[in-house]
Amino acid sequence: MRKVKLVLEDGTTFDGKSFGHEKSVAGEVVFYTAMTGYPESLTDPSYTGQILVSTYPMIGNYGVPSDRKENGLHRYFESDKIHITGLVVDNYSFGYSHWNAQSSLADWMKSQQIPGIYGIDTRALTKILREKGSMLGKIEFEAEPIELVDPNLMNLVAIASTNTVETYGEGDATVVLVDCGVKNNIIRCLIKRGVNVIRVPWDYDFNTLKYDGLFLTNGPGDPTMCEITVQHIRTAIQQEKPIMGICLGNQLLGLAAGCTTYKLKYGHRSHNQPVLLNGTNRCFITSQNHGYAIDQNTLPDDWETLFYNVNDGTNEGIRHKTKPFFSTQFHPEASSGPVDTEFLFDDFIQNIKKSLQGK
Repeated sequence: MRKVKLVLEDGTTFDGKSFGHEKSVAGEVVFYTAMTGYPESLTDPSYTGQILVSTYPMIGNYGVPSDRKENGLHRYFESDKIHITGLVVDNYSFGYSHWNAQSSLADWMKSQQIPGIYGIDTRALTKILREKGSMLGKIEFEAEPIELVDPNLMNLVAIASTNTVETYGEGDATVVLVDCGVKNNIIRCLIKRGVNVIRVPWDYDFNTLKYDGLFLTNGPGDPTMCEITVQHIRTAIQQEKPIMGICLGNQLLGLAAGCTTYKLKYGHRSHNQPVLLNGTNRCFITSQNHGYAIDQNTLPDDWETLFYNVNDGTNEGIRHKTKPFFSTQFHPEASSGPVDTEFLFDDFIQNIKKSLQGK
């Protein structure tokens, strides 16, 4: 394997070997603690612009699943391509075995021109990222120097979002889904509940459409880059039509309501984040992938915290006190991860049914 190195913005260097596409890349180095689900994570658009570090030591042992589609969506992937900039692992498993495996992780990454580096002490690397926070970095091959790049200065949502209007499913109710970098399983969860989904680009004026519910999706980067989306949401919250948001959608709904957001030190990227339903003792284990959060101290009087993170007390969801609007910072659709909170999709559909009955 060709030698390659990971270089952090503070000059820290880790030497390793290549197992993916052989090209130098730069981005934001972040870690995630999930033990399984790397095909889903690598195809999650929320990782756009990021070099992903796996804390679980062995990656690649079950290969990559088939690219079969159902309802116009990849059955086993969260989007149509790999979105990470690069992958960093301790031990890459060259041998793989799984009933649904179609290729090795390395071959899949090579086919999509995504570099990977293994043989890295990911425990030592994660300690640095936990102490100093997420850092800029680069996977650099010898004789192929590259400058550092800060993806947070870009509008990553514009990169991750669709550029066309698409429809999925059938039903009596219509949900407009604002694609800021949506995961396929969000659409699957809505289709399964018998609604017609209209997927629109991040900057589309969805208020010109006829719909019964509004869904704000996950996505990458700084939510303040999506001012045009926030403006459209401000118009929507003047009405009574139900709204649900996930991840970036939580932050966008918060900005539209009048909140401010901020960047977390190293974000939440795992399958085991505990969140508490505000005002209760009900705790849920959730899947998360985000680097920004709502400052819940800036919530207006007519909004309230819905969930908060048990580990660090950060906001994990908001809701309007009288209107059918709510959002979560975590991923109720999981994929991969625990499905403890998928019932929130049912709550959203119930809000739509109540709204339609009240007409």
